[in-house]
Amino acid sequence: MVMNTDRLTTKKLSALVNMQMGPTILQKDLSEDGLPVFSAGNQEHLWGYTDKKVKAFPRGTLVVSARGTIGVPKLPQLDSFTCTQTTIAIQTTEELDVRYLYHFLQSINWDDIVSGVAIPMLTISKLGEVDIILPSIEKQRRIVSALDALLPKVRFIKSRLEKIPSILKKFRQSVLSAACSGSLIESFNSYNCDKWAEVRRLLNDAKDQIDGFPDHWMLTNLGNLCDGFQYGTSKKSETSGLVPVLRMGNLQNGEVDWSDLKYSSDESDMKKYALSDGDVLFNRTNSPDLVGKTSIYRGQAKAIFAGYLIKIKNRHDILHSEYLNYCLNSNYGRQWCKEVRTDGVGQSNINASVLASFLIPLPPIEEQIEITIRVQQLLKLSDSLESKYQKAMVRINKIEQSILAKAFQRELTASQV
Repeated sequence: MVMNTDRLTTKKLSALVNMQMGPTILQKDLSEDGLPVFSAGNQEHLWGYTDKKVKAFPRGTLVVSARGTIGVPKLPQLDSFTCTQTTIAIQTTEELDVRYLYHFLQSINWDDIVSGVAIPMLTISKLGEVDIILPSIEKQRRIVSALDALLPKVRFIKSRLEKIPSILKKFRQSVLSAACSGSLIESFNSYNCDKWAEVRRLLNDAKDQIDGFPDHWMLTNLGNLCDGFQYGTSKKSETSGLVPVLRMGNLQNGEVDWSDLKYSSDESDMKKYALSDGDVLFNRTNSPDLVGKTSIYRGQAKAIFAGYLIKIKNRHDILHSEYLNYCLNSNYGRQWCKEVRTDGVGQSNINASVLASFLIPLPPIEEQIEITIRVQQLLKLSDSLESKYQKAMVRINKIEQSILAKAFQRELTASQV
């Protein structure tokens, strides 16, 4: 890089622009057509349209998010539009190229400007205090041209990377679906036939030879494979204590999340609701989308569980805890939860008697163990890919910020600026 050693001139943004908050436009003010409306947030696209009589802004007006996601600039390519009260509309003077300002605002660390408040908020006075590096208008335009050539390439790569989480989510669900349908172990055929025949005899109400599953699998109620179901403690948890109390927020992606813990020192609860390695916890009350999520406790630390959870006391000789966890978290299990839940005001419920009726595809225990091994291998691969994705995103974000920083410190090469 070639450093330009000319002294950098800075000015307060308030001396270079005219700013005003967007007019008040609520969801109810939106219509099918009318004046285009932009709002706060990361999205470049329209929030909607309005036929309400409000201030309209011309092309060349910059819109900056002032609530929630702070500082995100938008430069609408429209002849006329408006923006909401969650944004600040900026019109530049002849001394400042609006495209230069658009890029400059993306280089700012807004946490240094907006901090110490529960709801992030950017005011006109705070924005006006921003020091902007101000080269000549000709150099501003050259910087804009350089950035317009470089940043789209970086952002294209970033957009491709941002698709990876949804791909990995679909992959994980496909693994769980394959686990619970038998397709994951089509070539595996090693189980104790006599023992399996005895299990089939004991489960005389089982529905065998089901379509879409291996011929020797059964479909039976979960209650037939358990010694019972236990609700957690109803006592209030504390911010400190002897043992953690696992709550519905601690069940995440089939595992126990040990952050944001509450505690108990109640000796009777510590005995009655103690968890053992391999216990499966089912979330019986939550929002409609989250009710029924399930996780397995692996004995990482002593813990008990709260009342919105159910401990499934599965018989380990015929139902492997890992396999049960996969089934309940698979698309098959999640769809079942949607069909059987009881909806209330803001919450849904699936009680223990309903949970006992869950029809689980049941293979021999040897196959359940083999399924567990293969699922863990595939999920480990998925976790590795996610880790690489996160590192790649950190690098690409650093590259973008580095390009912006060098542009405004005039460190881009002469051919670029």
